[in-house]
Amino acid sequence: MPYAVGVRHCFLHHCLWPADHSPLLHSNRRRSSRRRTTTRIERALYGTTYGDYDYLKKELYGSIFEISTAGKFKNLYTFCSLANCADGEYPRGALIQAPNGNLYGTTLGGGAYNGGTVFELTPGGKLTTLYSFCAQANCADGQAPQNPLVLAPNGRLYGTSYYGGPYCIEYGGCGTVFELTTSGKLTTLHQFCSTQPNCPDGFTPSPLILASDGSLYGTTFHDGAYDLSDGAGTIFKLTAGGKLTTLYSFDNTSAQWPWTALLQATDGAFYGTTLSGSYPSDGTVFAFSAGLAPFVKTQPAFGKVGAAIVILGKNLTGATAVTFNGAAASFAIVSDTEITATVPSDATSGVVQVTTPSATLRSLPFIVTP
Repeated sequence: MPYAVGVRHCFLHHCLWPADHSPLLHSNRRRSSRRRTTTRIERALYGTTYGDYDYLKKELYGSIFEISTAGKFKNLYTFCSLANCADGEYPRGALIQAPNGNLYGTTLGGGAYNGGTVFELTPGGKLTTLYSFCAQANCADGQAPQNPLVLAPNGRLYGTSYYGGPYCIEYGGCGTVFELTTSGKLTTLHQFCSTQPNCPDGFTPSPLILASDGSLYGTTFHDGAYDLSDGAGTIFKLTAGGKLTTLYSFDNTSAQWPWTALLQATDGAFYGTTLSGSYPSDGTVFAFSAGLAPFVKTQPAFGKVGAAIVILGKNLTGATAVTFNGAAASFAIVSDTEITATVPSDATSGVVQVTTPSATLRSLPFIVTP
C-alpha cells in the first residue's frame, strides 16, 4: 500500500495542514485555520494531526486518526485528554507500526515533565505513555522528541530529541539519541555537543534510519567540523552500543543544514536533502556513500506465514532463489527491481536472501509473526 498524498483536511470546525514532509491522504474543505499540522500515513493508514484552533478559539493539542483508502475517517485518540497534558501534546513525528499491531510515536511537548513523550497506541485507541522526557535535571535525558522512531529487529525503539542533554544548556540543550524498550526503560546513547565548544559531532539531530549494516544513521542540522557561523550540519553513524562516528561535515560551499531523514537505496548509498546550498541555492539533493554493499529490502519488515511480501532491490532479473532465514520461498520476478514472495510455512525470523546470477543479496532481519 503506497504512501498517500493530499493537501488539507478539515475536521468539523477546524482545518489541519500537513507539513512539507508529511502527506495527508483524505482531504475535505469546510472552514479555514492558520495552524499547521504534521500528518503522515503509514502502511496501516494511521496518522497524526499536530494541533489547531477550532472556530470557538479553543486550542487543540493533536490527535491520532485512522483513515481508509475510501476516505473514511476515524479519530483514535485526542492528546491533552489528561490533566496538565500528562499524556502529551503535539505529536509531530510520523507513526510506526510494530509486528504486534500497535502504533508508536512521539509528542513534542506534554508528559509528566512537559518535555515530550514516547507513546504506544493499540488499534482500538488505548494509549500508554512509555516515557516522559525531562525526567532528569536540565533535561539531560532529552527534550522535544519531534522525529519518528525506529523499531530495530531487537524489538527496541530508537529516536532523537531535538533539544535536551547536558551540553549547551543556554540553547535548551543540543539534543540526544535514545534507546527505549517497549516497557519504558530509556537509555541515552549519545548527547550532542559533548566535545565543546565547537560541537564537531553537531547538534539538533534529525530522524534516524536503520541501515543495511544494522547501524543507525542520521544527520544534525547544526555545526560539525567546520568553523562556520551557525554551523552547517553533519551525517553520523551510531552503533547499537552507542558509539557515534561523524561521517561527513557539511560546509557552505555546496550544501548545508540537512533537515530531513536520510534514505538508503538498495545500492547501499544514502540520499538526502539540505535546506540550503551555496548562494544563491535554496536547497540541495545529495548522495553519500558509506561503503555499504547492495542489499534487498522487504515491505513490510514483518508478516505471517503465507503473507505476500514485496522485496525491493537492484538487478533482480534472473533470480534463482529466495529464502526466509534459510527456508525456501515461492516467488515471482515483477521487474529488475522488485520480487514478490510468499512467507513459507517453515519460515522463522531472520534474514531474507535473494540469489541472482551476479550476487547474493541479503536484507535486515524479517520478523515472522504469529
